[in-house]
Amino acid sequence: MNTLPERAGTVVIGGGLIGTSIACHLAETGENTVLLERSTLGSGSSAATAHVARTYFPGDPRTGSLAVRSLRAYHSFTARTATSLGLRRVGFLVLFDEEEQVRKFKADHDAQREAGVDVSLLTPAEALALNPLIDERSIVAAAWSPEAYDCDPSAVVRGYATAARAAGARVVTHTPVTAISSAGRVTTPAGDILAGTIVCAAGPWSREVASMAGIDLPVDTYPVELLLTGLPSTPVGALPMTLHATTGLRIRAWKDRVLVGMGRPRPGEGRTAWLTRVARQLGTLYPALDGIGLHRGWSGAFDATPDNTALIGAHHARPFLWAAGFSGQGLCQAPAAGEIIRDLVVNGRARQGGSALRTS
Repeated sequence: MNTLPERAGTVVIGGGLIGTSIACHLAETGENTVLLERSTLGSGSSAATAHVARTYFPGDPRTGSLAVRSLRAYHSFTARTATSLGLRRVGFLVLFDEEEQVRKFKADHDAQREAGVDVSLLTPAEALALNPLIDERSIVAAAWSPEAYDCDPSAVVRGYATAARAAGARVVTHTPVTAISSAGRVTTPAGDILAGTIVCAAGPWSREVASMAGIDLPVDTYPVELLLTGLPSTPVGALPMTLHATTGLRIRAWKDRVLVGMGRPRPGEGRTAWLTRVARQLGTLYPALDGIGLHRGWSGAFDATPDNTALIGAHHARPFLWAAGFSGQGLCQAPAAGEIIRDLVVNGRARQGGSALRTS
């Protein structure tokens, strides 16, 4: 239903993982909530993930604490929304090929544990037992976090949107925001809404949306592409999500193939050169995949901050809030982000546990 009301208590801009979570959490408190999505629900960054909800973020226990909180919510998601996420534990393995990386892991370990993150250090042989594709001679150690799950982001979006509507929220798609006045009037091609509070959860468009309100969010956008290998010569089995700490190369089993990602092309690097670099690194770490073909899987755009830590907060003088810059990890943090924004809107503060909160 695309008919817009004249007023709303809160207007949430963005209908992906973060925006639908926020709308659901707000609506369930009785807040008069309207969600505006420029396209279809979940069509932005939410559609470009590797479908893994994990809790371990190397060197970043603050994000880990939000991911732990979010994973708890996912385990009760079906009971809450009547939507199955298809959760299946796959685990998360991080490969270290430098002793300095091992040192940093050990220095960070207590903080990770305090954040509720289950992670331990493995020998190369122990890592090989979890992922038999690894060339154990190419690594010096690995980190293992069992709390990582295959999780369908479209189901998360669908479940939150359905629950938001059931709680009284208006969810409006194909309705981009074109202007935001200082008085809180949100302009769209379908009409205007006067909002008591505005929440920007627009993913790659967050900086653009915030700028309409005269606010500069330090969120940049970059393209991302995930690749699929050809059919391996031997079955891939149940591979964990595996990240190479030095290059950012990550793989996971995807049906009978392997899903591959490695950042994005460097400045001035063409796609062909980038694919060559990815294939070379893939063959070095995983000899059984050397020479295997790489094909386009899916692509999209992510929003990121300079330190790759999400911004969740509120303007110091205006009823304008934001949850942006998740760097492709919105799936891991969406429930917690919704809870924090809900508490900021309803109570004017985030409840204890929002340790990654940053406000301006």
